[in-house]
Amino acid sequence: MLTLNTRRRFVTRACAALAATAALTALAPVAHAQDKVLNLYSARHYPSDDQLYALFTQTTGIKINRVDSDDAGIVARLRAEGAASPADVVLLVDAARMAVADAQGLFRPIKSAKLDAAIPAHLRAAPTPQGVTWTGFSTRARVIVYDPLRVKAEDVATYEQLAAPKLKGLLCTRSGSHPYNLSLFATVIERLGDDKGQQWLNGLVANMARPPQGGDTDQIRAVASGECGVAISNSYYMARLIASDKPEDRRVVERVRVVFPNQATTGTHVNIAGAAVARHAKNLDAAIAFMEFLASPQAQAYFANGNHEFPAANGVKLDNPALRAMGADHFKADTIPLAVVAKNLTKVQQMLDRAGYK
Repeated sequence: MLTLNTRRRFVTRACAALAATAALTALAPVAHAQDKVLNLYSARHYPSDDQLYALFTQTTGIKINRVDSDDAGIVARLRAEGAASPADVVLLVDAARMAVADAQGLFRPIKSAKLDAAIPAHLRAAPTPQGVTWTGFSTRARVIVYDPLRVKAEDVATYEQLAAPKLKGLLCTRSGSHPYNLSLFATVIERLGDDKGQQWLNGLVANMARPPQGGDTDQIRAVASGECGVAISNSYYMARLIASDKPEDRRVVERVRVVFPNQATTGTHVNIAGAAVARHAKNLDAAIAFMEFLASPQAQAYFANGNHEFPAANGVKLDNPALRAMGADHFKADTIPLAVVAKNLTKVQQMLDRAGYK
């Protein structure tokens, strides 16, 4: 049995423990309220992004909680979560995908003088009285890759020439319905008009060396192997091959050439990787701070170079040897607003179906 003194000591210790627990419980909400966090849903998966997020936390004291998925997975998750979603900022890698998510009401418009000053208007969603829903923070060019033994550079100087009869049986692309191609096709058709645009798509299909398949790197390799004479690719896929030290990649680079199309006319089509504040963001101030941070010169270097892309912010210079090796220092980029292009995606998909573009 416990002695009287033992019972007294037990009760004293128990009371002290309960008091300590109560004190911690009382302090917990205060500590939690002082935590600054940002919940990020990201379709970007590059090692340099970890450094980017660490820099943001170091600069602002805001901790980033990240969920990684592909674009489709992120959009599906946002829709399923609805108002209960913890997402504050969403990173996606294509203007078409940004536009689709925006049309579903998944983004929150914001106003930011810093973003207005840093990012060109054509790389952002169309402004509304409530603000802007999405912003591009890096760009990539949709280039033409060709075999110099089979195709002359002057015959692939524009996107429009890809439908010319002299390229019959030489063209390779990924699926026409892929967002990278949808954005390009919507741009060209916006310039040409619907009738000529349909004729152009019909010409692309007539020139195919094989049914559309694979990704952009597969198209480049197919040109190098002789299966195709010309292909369409995002610039960073070619830059990755240039930066590679693998012998097989070096052989591909030596066999092909790159054209930045439409330099004498409208300029080369560019797409974006961008961000938006989630519709139901709970940490709005942190979300806007992160968006503004991405437009800073220091962050632009991480954001763009992590995937061999181009900085989007005004006044930030290209610093990427692989892109410079492609002659990308001073190419003329098309400045048609991506928001204008994005609104035509459904129409373009219907035109692709009529053309039989898989």
